[in-house]
Amino acid sequence: MNKAENLLQGNSVKALPALPALTVTKKADGSEDYSVTLQILILMTMLTFLPAILMMMTSFTRIIIVFSILRQALGLQQSPSNQILIGLSLFLTFFIMTPVIEEVNQQALQPYMAEKITSIEALNRAKLPMKAFMLANTREDDIDLFFRISAHDPVAKAEDIPFSILMPAFVTSELKTAFQIGFIIFIPFLVIDIVVASVLMAMGMMMLSPLIISLPFKIMLFVLVDGWGLIVGTLAASFGI
Repeated sequence: MNKAENLLQGNSVKALPALPALTVTKKADGSEDYSVTLQILILMTMLTFLPAILMMMTSFTRIIIVFSILRQALGLQQSPSNQILIGLSLFLTFFIMTPVIEEVNQQALQPYMAEKITSIEALNRAKLPMKAFMLANTREDDIDLFFRISAHDPVAKAEDIPFSILMPAFVTSELKTAFQIGFIIFIPFLVIDIVVASVLMAMGMMMLSPLIISLPFKIMLFVLVDGWGLIVGTLAASFGI
């Protein structure tokens, strides 16, 4: 019985299909196509860069910085919490990036899932909507800055700008825009702090912290003018939504 079982196990092991090798197939037009196993390996590797892609190539950076400055201007240290701000920033990012995501899905993902195009062609198609979004929200001065730093040859069209220059220029431009919006948000709350501090000094109450008195007034002002609606609407409008 033991010999029979060993023979059966040996035959079953031999009958198991082997895993496909990591192969690269060259086509007649000179392009290359990768095996499914290699594509999955590349995809799993790219997932590790997903947080960086989310922060550096979308509207997330501008939104989270504006919300952080708003919380600082109100004088609130932990309310709303970091988790709430990040969650709200993510949902707004998906809302703002919906046209870009839909275009990537139609032009790249769906044809690739239907096996009409290769993975390389799908990646090239997916880059076009992202590059268009980044170009629309990047200052020309920032692009020129990184062209000078990298000593890269000038390009004839904006679509020919390489990602190695466009990505840092986009992030730098987003930081500038976020701080400009934050500065405008900070002004009315700063005026309230100055007025409260002046009144307390005139009353001789210098030992009382002005932040304790001004905080309710700042919250009341923010609620009365529908501050969250204004902030969200301004951020969406700044991206052309």
